Amino acid sequence: MKTKTNLLFAAFVALLLLTTAATNDKTTTIFIIGDSTAANKDLSKGKLERGWGMALQCFFDDNIVVDNHAVNGRTSLTFFKEGRWQKVLDKMKPGDYVIIQFGHNDQKPRAGRQTFPGSTFDYMLARYVRETREHGGIPVLMNSVVRRNFRVDAPQNDDDEKLRDQTFADGAKTAEGDSLIDTHGLYRVAPRDVAERMNVHFVDANKITHDLEQGLGVEGSKKLHMWFLPGTEPTEPKGKQDNTHYSIYGAHVVARLLADALCEEIPVLKKYRCDADMTVDRKGRGDYMDLEQAVAAAKNSQKPVTIQILGGEWQKPQLPKKSQIRFVLREGASWK
Repeated sequence: MKTKTNLLFAAFVALLLLTTAATNDKTTTIFIIGDSTAANKDLSKGKLERGWGMALQCFFDDNIVVDNHAVNGRTSLTFFKEGRWQKVLDKMKPGDYVIIQFGHNDQKPRAGRQTFPGSTFDYMLARYVRETREHGGIPVLMNSVVRRNFRVDAPQNDDDEKLRDQTFADGAKTAEGDSLIDTHGLYRVAPRDVAERMNVHFVDANKITHDLEQGLGVEGSKKLHMWFLPGTEPTEPKGKQDNTHYSIYGAHVVARLLADALCEEIPVLKKYRCDADMTVDRKGRGDYMDLEQAVAAAKNSQKPVTIQILGGEWQKPQLPKKSQIRFVLREGASWK
């Protein structure tokens, strides 16, 4: 009898500890599932490509944890088939959010990967929505961000991932016009349709980025992407014309706009929205990975500059007493 009582007490204590741990975790997670436009990137050798999902943490305070599961080259189908969705479900807590954004690769005609709007694409989006809700999460559908296509005849490309291996000379030679031309067709419409049918939060990332790129124009929009003339960027000596994937600057501009759109769609997130002039992070989520470089850039500003630092231990820069640079330490960041 005593043994049984001890076992029951031990079980009660274990349950209490689990409940306490869950209660103490006051953060809300925003999961991202999608493709290379949002994905975390390889940072080796100073590579500059970034996904907007990498930068999203810069625009929410420490009450929000951005957990980016987007992966280069994935479609709504292959992301599921590879078991990547199950990993998200295993981590999800009630009240967490899941941003669902596919389409760039779903439209590519490759067996075992392609889906079709109005049928298989809609089905996969609906499945992510349904299973998110079954786990107590809150789904958010986004359609694809645009490609920078100012050509009337878009270059034929069966795989956006190939752009990473191309140089400037490999890029399209056709002239560009003044108007951004859509390359997604019904793949940008289907997420809105599913959102309406299932009463799901929807963010029109396609329109947001269309207006951004069109507003910047043919030349200004190049800065958003991995677009470099030969000899202008040491990490890309032969140059590059990648009109799909984002540069560090582009990822942060897009992430800021999408953070604003999320807060408009889901007002409760507004109280967690934050911003800074620069972000430093060794994981590549910020504008800089090196604090000294950020400070050097900030010194050129004529206005006050706020630099937020995400995690890690840092050597505090020596600044003049009247310096207009202010530091914000986040994610447990500290000075040595």
